[in-house]
Amino acid sequence: MSDATVGIERCIVQIKAGDTSVRGELINYAYDRLLRMTRKMKNQYERVGRWEQTDDILQNASLRLYQALHQVQITDMRHFFRLAALQIRRELIDMCRHYHGPHGLGANHFTQRRPAAAEGSVQPQLYDRAEVSQDPRRMQEWAEFHVAVQELPQREREVVDLLWYHEMNQEEAAKLLDVSPRHVKRLWRSAKLLLHQRLHGEIPGE
Repeated sequence: MSDATVGIERCIVQIKAGDTSVRGELINYAYDRLLRMTRKMKNQYERVGRWEQTDDILQNASLRLYQALHQVQITDMRHFFRLAALQIRRELIDMCRHYHGPHGLGANHFTQRRPAAAEGSVQPQLYDRAEVSQDPRRMQEWAEFHVAVQELPQREREVVDLLWYHEMNQEEAAKLLDVSPRHVKRLWRSAKLLLHQRLHGEIPGE
């Protein structure tokens, strides 16, 4: 068990005992995992990269998690990781929807008209190439991916939460779920098959 996991477990024990002062500490232990997830996603969002900083996305996701901790009684580490993955997924879905589509901020951004090259010549408005490239399609694919994960059967979704969102290995996930690594592998394979079917084989990032 890693130091971070030990710390998370300790915080959960204290929260269950009524010490809510460690909620912020619990967020800090999740910070590195959330940061890696948002950076991983942001690297795929070429268009969003010009609007959002990784720290802004992380702050929103952390705020979601902090608010959720006020509303939900965490029962154990498994519950915490599931809740954390849900909040980061919701943040990324909202980000996709905010920037994708005909009314999205990124989709409607354009640069100023260039000065005329010569008297009497008028150059058209120049849209940022990043805004009219394949980025909108990629954004839509990512949004669909997160929605599809959310709609997986509970067992498959939990494995995706741990392996994909929290970047655990199969042995770590198996220990947390109290099942064999072989069972985790089976659920991971099932989840990927369901996602391929739902997304017609177009899973972003693969």
